[in-house]
Amino acid sequence: MLAVADAQQLILRYAEPLTPRHVPLSATLLGLVLAEDVASDLDMPPYDKALMDGYAVRSADVGVLGVVEEIVAGQTPRLALGPGQASRIMTGAPMPVGADAVVPVELTKLLDDGRVAIQARPPRPGQHVLYQGREMRRGDTVLASGAVLRPQEIGLLATVGRASVAVIPRPTVAVLPTGDELVDVAVTPGAGQIRNSNGPMLAAQVSRAGGLPHPLAVARDDADRLRALVEEGLQADVLILSGGVSAGKRDLVPDVLHAAGVVAHFHKVEMKPGKPVYFGTRDRTLIFGLPGNPVSSLVCFELFVRPALRRLRGHAAAGPRLVDALLLEDFAYKTDRPTYHPARLETTAQGYRVRAVPWFGSADLRGLLQANAAVVLPPGDLLHRAGLAFPVLPFEESE
Repeated sequence: MLAVADAQQLILRYAEPLTPRHVPLSATLLGLVLAEDVASDLDMPPYDKALMDGYAVRSADVGVLGVVEEIVAGQTPRLALGPGQASRIMTGAPMPVGADAVVPVELTKLLDDGRVAIQARPPRPGQHVLYQGREMRRGDTVLASGAVLRPQEIGLLATVGRASVAVIPRPTVAVLPTGDELVDVAVTPGAGQIRNSNGPMLAAQVSRAGGLPHPLAVARDDADRLRALVEEGLQADVLILSGGVSAGKRDLVPDVLHAAGVVAHFHKVEMKPGKPVYFGTRDRTLIFGLPGNPVSSLVCFELFVRPALRRLRGHAAAGPRLVDALLLEDFAYKTDRPTYHPARLETTAQGYRVRAVPWFGSADLRGLLQANAAVVLPPGDLLHRAGLAFPVLPFEESE
């Protein structure tokens, strides 16, 4: 069996960033990775501009000044300032020729004859002025390829006139639950049946990880039906199957994938829960066979699928991100292989702290409601003492 780290490295060897495409400037760019350098097409600001409402003045002038005009944002000054003159100016408006400072309006007094008295010490040159090109110059590279687009990057793209931009698209991810025992969420289960919880859960994880989920119908334990749905799923960038990957008589997934031309790279990883996890490829499509127990599926997704999606989306650091946390209380646990136990991770002024939550095994989805992470426990029959440090895998990371 592969170790978890070896399995992760093997997956990333086959996960290559998707082909960039141009996307119009909109909120749909949020979270995508830029696939080109972006240069400014203008100086910003394009002129010396006022940063305060007040009066544009010559810093050498003090006392009472004559007001020659009022300048608002979007208006070009008409008059240059001479000695003893000022212009009333609004925030964002262009500075008039001759002015080199702005005195805030609250530090002035408008006199009855229309002149203004400066009621403060002489302003320093450049006071409350943003000079042309201070933010960026025409031709400057303002965003580099590989940048993750947040609202501020999207605003900057608009500033430099980029109506569209090349980005790495979100990967499409087909989600295929398998098993005769599964019924639709709206159906009351009969004897031996359970509702399909893994399908919606995995689709939500895909969405949270920045992918585009494409839920497929439940595949019954029938090779022909499974084969048809697998072929549909193989049209996506990633295919996730849930269930049917263990060694049981009706675990048909590995054979059906092999018949479909999928090359298996591993099947079983030294971990708990999730030992039977499968990974393969066909052309550039990545295929993950996750165990049917819901906690196994969730943990395997976070460990193996999420990093693959990050790499497909163009992220240099694929993850997963583990943090070291101190155990908050004694915890006894017996396991024969490294175990990702549901846990509650807390951030304190002294660093990360973690507490294992009550959990009775990989079928216990409700036990995950208290968890936002998994604490990684070593094999053995051990009493883990409070204060010891353990690696922890956080779950709740939207991208």
